Amino acid sequence: MKGIARFIFYTLLGWKTVGSFPSELKKYVIIGAPHTHWLDFMVGLALKFAESLPANYIGKASLFKPPFGFFFRWLGGTPIDRSKSNNKVEAIVDVFNAHEKFILALSPEGTRKKVIKWKTGFYYIAKGANVPIVMFTFNFKDKEVKISEPYYLTDNMDEDFKYFHKFYEGVQGKVPEYS
Repeated sequence: MKGIARFIFYTLLGWKTVGSFPSELKKYVIIGAPHTHWLDFMVGLALKFAESLPANYIGKASLFKPPFGFFFRWLGGTPIDRSKSNNKVEAIVDVFNAHEKFILALSPEGTRKKVIKWKTGFYYIAKGANVPIVMFTFNFKDKEVKISEPYYLTDNMDEDFKYFHKFYEGVQGKVPEYS
């Protein structure tokens, strides 16, 4: 599977990567921006399989019931049961704590439209689970995936967000006006 995915992602689609996902870490949060198009998910899946990255995404528990639950799990989906808690961040931190290895990928924007301010859930998930954040982006302009080193959060949220935003400067998503 990896060989086919690498051929498709790097040769047929023409993407290249700068940096790599940390193989030595068992747990971290991956944030990807800008999220401007539904194709971001498909390109992300191609990258996941090309790099054998055991990344997960979160979905409501009802998605993981038959008949399609197996497929969502195969793609890296992890269900969260929100009936036990109204706090989604807390529920996801519980998922981190329940696994020896867990890598969560998500978009800090929370939508495919242009946003002025990111949502903060990813930050509080990483903080609550005591895990670093790895940033990555699909720069469609250059067909380049840029991956950061793990970033360990400080006690200064404003400075942390400045660091995150600096990483994404000049990146063009699939829909440039939403970048």
